[in-house]
Amino acid sequence: MSFVQTIRSSLYFFFVTSAFLFNSVHSVDTCSTIARAHPEISTLYSQLVEYNVTLKDYWSTACSALKPSCILLPRSAQQVSDILKVLGQNDEPFAVKSGGHSPNKYFASIAGGPLISTKLLNEVNYNALTETVRVGPGNHWHNVSFAMQGTGRNAIGGRMGDVGVGGYLLGGGLGFLSAEHGWAANHILEAEVVLANATIVKASNTSNPDLLAAIKGGGGNFGIVTSFTLRTFPQDNVWGGIRLYTGGNTPALLAAIRDYTENNKDVKAGIIPTAEVTGANFVNIWFVFFFYNGPKPPKDVFAKFMAIPSLVDTTKTRTYDDLVRFNNNFVIRNSIYTIATETMPLPNATVGAEVMQGIYDTWHKVATSVGRVPGAVASIAWQPMPKAIIQASNQYGGIVLDLDDSADRIIIELDYSYFNSADDAQAEAATVKTYTDIKDKVEGYIEAGKLPDVHLPLFMNDCYHRQDYWGRLKNKDRYMAIREKVDPEGFWKKRTKGFAI
Repeated sequence: MSFVQTIRSSLYFFFVTSAFLFNSVHSVDTCSTIARAHPEISTLYSQLVEYNVTLKDYWSTACSALKPSCILLPRSAQQVSDILKVLGQNDEPFAVKSGGHSPNKYFASIAGGPLISTKLLNEVNYNALTETVRVGPGNHWHNVSFAMQGTGRNAIGGRMGDVGVGGYLLGGGLGFLSAEHGWAANHILEAEVVLANATIVKASNTSNPDLLAAIKGGGGNFGIVTSFTLRTFPQDNVWGGIRLYTGGNTPALLAAIRDYTENNKDVKAGIIPTAEVTGANFVNIWFVFFFYNGPKPPKDVFAKFMAIPSLVDTTKTRTYDDLVRFNNNFVIRNSIYTIATETMPLPNATVGAEVMQGIYDTWHKVATSVGRVPGAVASIAWQPMPKAIIQASNQYGGIVLDLDDSADRIIIELDYSYFNSADDAQAEAATVKTYTDIKDKVEGYIEAGKLPDVHLPLFMNDCYHRQDYWGRLKNKDRYMAIREKVDPEGFWKKRTKGFAI
């Protein structure tokens, strides 16, 4: 064989071998590899009952309808690391699921790729000496509130107990205790995190402090958190429940919301006023969720709301756990739903009625356009964001969501729910139009001098998948640098969906 023939033969062998190895790497099936190499990790396939039970644990049936190739159930950080080592050998898209609250498809759900469910990472261990609680991301908040009963302490968690721990904390976490203590994420003291390269690290003020800062509202861009150690606060019985009002009380309720956001100085109080339109007849109702961190609120705290006649009143003294479980009754089940958000400055009393009604009417106009969609319910929640919450947050170092305390604000949550996937396009169009029109309305009021011109970032936990969470922040560059440090190859951005930085 000539020298040239030898070289050609060698090159042929090299390319054939390289092609084989390349295709072998990219054809690695995560599910079968884990099942074979790591039998200690539960691997569920579609023929198993538990596979379908896990998929039903989503708030939106659009997420439940996506069928992963398998569901992986790690029990430890090491098992999460083992899964990521396998994923590092292929290019399969995957998803990580905590409580299934996000209705954004592919954020915590997947079709065709593996789903990592954290449901077995479900510890709730209270340390009385340090007054901290170590919580696994697979919990729902009612698991935490139940476990904390009898300790005299509590962590800031979801206002509905069925919200999952993982996504809530990584998105910032707004709770009933936020006026007193800031965002829930402010109180992550330590986290166990599995990075993109499968390394297990601790994030705290003394170890990887930048990573700790980044997970406080930075979403799933920095790793898989396998446990959170949270600061707790004294907790006794609380007062709360809902009052149901007719749509005819809208002007009075909008006035009460505006006044409460500006003038309430009792940080133990909290509200979630929510207007809904439902059905072809466009039935208009309001649910107002009330909370007071004590057995009974002073009469003046909710006076303007109590002066408005209600159809139903369930407010009473109860345990915190009982309240968040009661609020679970208002989670709409067996429907597809979407969620979106916008942030608005609070109008002053002079123009308050005009501005609040203008925002409401902008929402209502789009909401009624989907009234004849089967099962349609449109809602708008007005979440007060007074300066007190930001001031409390800043005392603990702040979070990724960089609101300042220059103004009182309202974080608006927008939801549409409906029965059939055939109506997805109409619901998507309505969702986009709603938050776009409200944003335009807010900007118009700012331009007209009827609202102050202040920083208006978005709240990640309520963002629609098309909204630009990172683009609305001033401090994006800081977190991009941290992401480059812990994930230089952009693993999470390439392989998962979410609000990627």
